[in-house]
Amino acid sequence: MRQSRLALHALALIGLLAGSCPLRAETGAAAASALSVSIDDFSYVDTSGEVIDQTAAHQRRLDGLMRRLRADVAAEPRYRLVLPADEARIKVIGGVQKTSTLVQWAKVAVIDAGATRVLYERLYTFRGDNDEAWDHAAMFLSREVRGALAAALPPEATATAAPIGLAVFEFELEDTTAAPASGLAGSDAAYLADVTRGVRDRLAQSGRYRLVDTGGVTAEPVKARALRDCDGCEAAIAQKLGADQALIGVIRRVSRTEYTVGFQLRDARSGAVISRGDSGLRMGADYSWTRGAVHLVGDRLLEGGAQR
Repeated sequence: MRQSRLALHALALIGLLAGSCPLRAETGAAAASALSVSIDDFSYVDTSGEVIDQTAAHQRRLDGLMRRLRADVAAEPRYRLVLPADEARIKVIGGVQKTSTLVQWAKVAVIDAGATRVLYERLYTFRGDNDEAWDHAAMFLSREVRGALAAALPPEATATAAPIGLAVFEFELEDTTAAPASGLAGSDAAYLADVTRGVRDRLAQSGRYRLVDTGGVTAEPVKARALRDCDGCEAAIAQKLGADQALIGVIRRVSRTEYTVGFQLRDARSGAVISRGDSGLRMGADYSWTRGAVHLVGDRLLEGGAQR
């Protein structure tokens, strides 16, 4: 029943929005230009019946989801974000409903206003009501929405803005809490692998980058996880792999509940530093490294707009 209420609510929004859209076909130069897109603020409904009022936290997380979605779309030159009040060829609308302490439903629709048809519509569930759960939901939504937008592009637009070839090397650990060891502890290696996977997913989903496989590299700094100390040698390694740029990252463990994240992006041909970022001191144990790294790369690299 709760699922159906959210579905009906979103469908009503779709009907109202589609009815208010100007019905016109774009031809000629307009069709060849960037696709105009508007992303309305999603609605939020809490029917979980929880005693604690979490309105402020929910609004903060919803605002973060909207910023992430808009930033990812705006990062691609094939799209042009416009205000909801302006004319847009494509409309993105949606809503989130919290049905219990750990379960939330989200309804998203992508509408072609010019053709008055729904390009994408989905009702799905995500578990959890914390920052990490919302981050995962935002990542998934961004990928799905941009996939629907790509399907609406004219054929000539899909051949433009080729993604940048990027070699993302395994994240490294600088542990200041213990004496040097011969290698990574099993749990540390697992968490670092999760960090690398999360960052690669975030970059791939942006549409800006084409990830280049680094799995077969045998260079000693890569095997020893010491790229941070090789004076930019990752650029030459990335160039041999056919990449345009190289990214390395470091988790610095300050204590068992404090860490920092840093990354550096270099041009593979010149070795010049294109972008770098440092999170500053963050609170959280090793299981929170991935969230910190993904946030940093999203904020400093993707929203910062580093290009070729």
